[in-house]
Amino acid sequence: MGPGETNVGTRRRAVPWLVLGLWVVLLAVVSPFAAKLSEVQNDRAVDYLPASADSTQVAEIQDRLPGGESTELVLVYHREGGLTAADRAAADAQVAEIGVRDRLAAEPEGVPSEDGTTLMYPVASNGPGTDEKLRDAFVERVRGVAHSDGGLTVAVGGPGALATDASKVYESLGGPLLYTTVGVVAVLLIIIYRSPVLWLVPLVVAGIADFLSMGVAYGLNQVFGTTVSGQSSGVMTILVFGAGTDYALLLVSRYREELRRIERPYEAMKVALRGCGPAVLASSGTVAAGLLCLLAADLNSSRGMGPLGTVGVLCALLAMLTLLPALLVLLGRRVFWPLVPAYGSEPKRRRSLFSAMGSSAGRRPLVVLAGGAVLLGALALGMLNLPGSLKQEDSFVDKPESVAAMETLAKAYPGQSTQPITVITPTGRADATVAEIEGHEGVAAVERGRSGDGWTEISVVAKSAPQSAAETATIESLRDELPESYIGGPSAEQLDLKDTNARDRLVVVPIVLVSVLLILVALLRSLVAPLLLVVAVVAVWAASLGIGGLVFGPVFGFEGTDPGLGLLSFVFLVALGVDYGIFLMHRMREESFAGAEPAAAALTALRTTGGVIASAGLVLAATFAVLLNMGLVQLVQLGFVIAVGVLLDTFLVRTYLVTSASVALRRKVWWPGPLSKEPVRAVEPPPGDAPDRERVAAGRQP
Repeated sequence: MGPGETNVGTRRRAVPWLVLGLWVVLLAVVSPFAAKLSEVQNDRAVDYLPASADSTQVAEIQDRLPGGESTELVLVYHREGGLTAADRAAADAQVAEIGVRDRLAAEPEGVPSEDGTTLMYPVASNGPGTDEKLRDAFVERVRGVAHSDGGLTVAVGGPGALATDASKVYESLGGPLLYTTVGVVAVLLIIIYRSPVLWLVPLVVAGIADFLSMGVAYGLNQVFGTTVSGQSSGVMTILVFGAGTDYALLLVSRYREELRRIERPYEAMKVALRGCGPAVLASSGTVAAGLLCLLAADLNSSRGMGPLGTVGVLCALLAMLTLLPALLVLLGRRVFWPLVPAYGSEPKRRRSLFSAMGSSAGRRPLVVLAGGAVLLGALALGMLNLPGSLKQEDSFVDKPESVAAMETLAKAYPGQSTQPITVITPTGRADATVAEIEGHEGVAAVERGRSGDGWTEISVVAKSAPQSAAETATIESLRDELPESYIGGPSAEQLDLKDTNARDRLVVVPIVLVSVLLILVALLRSLVAPLLLVVAVVAVWAASLGIGGLVFGPVFGFEGTDPGLGLLSFVFLVALGVDYGIFLMHRMREESFAGAEPAAAALTALRTTGGVIASAGLVLAATFAVLLNMGLVQLVQLGFVIAVGVLLDTFLVRTYLVTSASVALRRKVWWPGPLSKEPVRAVEPPPGDAPDRERVAAGRQP
């Protein structure tokens, strides 16, 4: 053995160990920061509200008033047959005990219902301030004192109780979401790989990538103030496991094939990385670019989800292109046991499902294309059946105590607001503002509150029920009549969420489409192919929302649709859908450079990548489907639409429609690039872009 061969052998052994060592160092560095991510996660209203909205300004100014942010509760005492004197005495005693235990902003006064069945006590405390743990502890103390007895039911509701119940759901996202995601991915990998060992390697790498993403997300929060919420951190975890497993499937498939052709695992992995690396890099870059477009959103929760989602995808990419190859090389061929790809062996030849699908699409491409378009259009009509905007009390899958309290109030106080509107006005205009509000026809009562830092807080009770059309009109008219004041409170927050989501759709959607289109044009060197992929993913998004409209109300029993569903599902489905399109089109381009005719190139690309894309689509859909088990309606709706969209994209649009369109357009699909011109063989492929011609001729995946 010569000196050169010795050096090569040493490098083959050293490089994987070096990569592994670097990852150990990296994890040691980020470990202290990853553990702190939960400390900066906030799920207060201000963390989800629009950055420039009135309700956000109200929440921020309230933080600066004496005593800080106020935690507002409503104690609801109810007896079906009517409250007795003993019931009222018990209620007074419990409320008095709460006042002794906690520092309240004012002495609570009971408000009886006209039918005598219900007694309502508004309770507020400035003690917890902006600390979510203190707020939750305060709510639980109140619930511990306000207990039901002998037919008298007591429920604690109000904004503070709703926030506490929501925080319990978000806290449950961490453990159950992670464990469920890992379990789902593990089962699918075992089925796909049919190996007792191989499935564990990408799963462990994905877990390491998730840990890294937590440390990076904490750093973004500390350096740039990026909002970290339960929703965004949960989606980040799903993207790490979903996208990371997709990249692993593509790499392992290519690596397995190269092991049959190349004797040494190190050399086989080098060829595999050169072959699928560009497609993986391009697809992850497209997903990251699409998610970063959310930075243009005005909604805090959406704007924060963009960077965190990008962190998840990029950490998954880094791990799957460095740590995973190193581990696979160190483990050698035996990691594939019992289906070990022996050197010089040939894979079993069998007609695959995707060969059959490709053949049917190739015979009648226009018929298949027209039929698929009609089907997607029909499904998209289901959007007309989407329920209206989701109300705050309808946002829980399982009804908590706070929602039960609000329902009791709605029945006992019909046509009357039980949820005050908060007005923040300059202290110098406080008296005039109070007078103007008292003269408003939609206002039942006005109470002046705290003052400080140049602002005064005013509590306004509307004559109409919370989040009704009449109360919404009152809020809007108050904003018109009081331009120097800010109008907030729970109902105003819901109104701002709806309006801002509508604004964000108009701004973010075009940015996403243009960004993704430009990346595809640069990658595929064509205009027609990128337009085809973009139109396809938009059609998938519309059809997925349409399916949601058909099942959200009738099947799931949801009373409304999250206002942010349209924007978030669009960004994710466009970015992730184009991801799979890149895998298919990149292979089609390789086949065309190798000399294949357009129709043959399209069908070969489908046959050789269809299985991997289908496996990746199943994994990604399953990871988002994990959100169906969460306790908030907006998470269930988001998970359902994305999971359905990924499945539609994988098994209908990517396999049938894009392939059929490519066959029908022939060379025009690459217009105006060099591949659109005759003859194909006259075109010189760029370095590293053309596959091994002998393997293409033999029908093996490069």
